[in-house]
Amino acid sequence: MRKNSKFFISFIILILPFLIVHSQTGKIEISGIILDENNYPVPYVAVGIVKKHIGTASTEDGEFSFLVSNTEMQDTLSISSLGYDAFKIKVSDYLKLEKKEIILKETITELDEIKILKPSEYVQNAIEHLKENTISKPHQIEMLYRRAATENGKSKFFVENYIKIRDRGPAYPLGLVQVMEARKSADYRIWKRKQWTHSLTWMATANPLRPTDKQPNLKRFTWKKIGDSSYEGEDVVIIKGKEPKSKTEVTLYIGVENFSIFRIEKQKALFLYKKYQDGRVYLSYYSNEWGFGKNQVPKEYWGTEAEKMTYRLEAFVYNIETNKKKIKIVPFGGDTDMGSLDLPYHPNFWGNLSMPPDTKFFKRIKKELESNYGVSLENQFKFVNK
Repeated sequence: MRKNSKFFISFIILILPFLIVHSQTGKIEISGIILDENNYPVPYVAVGIVKKHIGTASTEDGEFSFLVSNTEMQDTLSISSLGYDAFKIKVSDYLKLEKKEIILKETITELDEIKILKPSEYVQNAIEHLKENTISKPHQIEMLYRRAATENGKSKFFVENYIKIRDRGPAYPLGLVQVMEARKSADYRIWKRKQWTHSLTWMATANPLRPTDKQPNLKRFTWKKIGDSSYEGEDVVIIKGKEPKSKTEVTLYIGVENFSIFRIEKQKALFLYKKYQDGRVYLSYYSNEWGFGKNQVPKEYWGTEAEKMTYRLEAFVYNIETNKKKIKIVPFGGDTDMGSLDLPYHPNFWGNLSMPPDTKFFKRIKKELESNYGVSLENQFKFVNK
């Protein structure tokens, strides 16, 4: 009877994935799927409790998941995405829904000709208003940061960090970093490369708005308008630029009213921003992939799978803390390769963390890692981390 009861409970959990009470943390998981009016998933949608900086972004398949507590039951769940009308519902009402689907309606965009500027003027205004349009006062970001190292297109090593950052937004250099938790897979790489710094550094340098020594001079770019969209009722112009010498391309999604930047695309890098309650925006999601030229690979690895190595990167922002009294950062790990960090492994932390639904990024990595020797990723975490 006991075995049958356990099986029944496990079955119920599997068929009711949208509401899970975490007894150890006192948290309630809110999850579901976001669709358009044609029943297609809407990717990279900002979902959360705006007033409290709690939330996440939907995956490429429109799925989302994050934790709330009983104190958020009367708060408003806000769903917003470029090109769609914003959707809002009280948390308690959402949890009562039998079917956890949110249908977004496409916004019909008709820009007022009076507001039309030259593409370069939109970019210039966005840069000039960057500090006032983003959370530029000291604040604390909590994020899940992932990196997979591949050789010849196949994942050979995977690392996850849960990180706190003392930041001031994209108008300033990246602030202090504290890696709170870490876990990694087995390392099947031929070339066990170590970076001189944490991969977060490259997230900062990939952002064309961050002041770094590798920041492109956007004034030298040739800009053109390639489309229109909207974000929470505000018209948005899509501006694409190219730097003549380096051929670097950057696409910015800029609000017409206040010149806020809601999305950045640079080569394979993607930055998504969502609004805070006062209209300012902050980072919600990041992904990227970049590789090495043959001249960057040690000669002893030429002719092996390591000759074609890349890093795949993904980050979900979980929380933003703006109360100075609650910002506590003890710098650790910001100047170390994330795969080399020496931190105790806490399975309970990872078990209770509201992990995002598996993205295509993660599904591919997991499948490739498990195919190396037939060992599940969970077992790799168990055996490798101590």
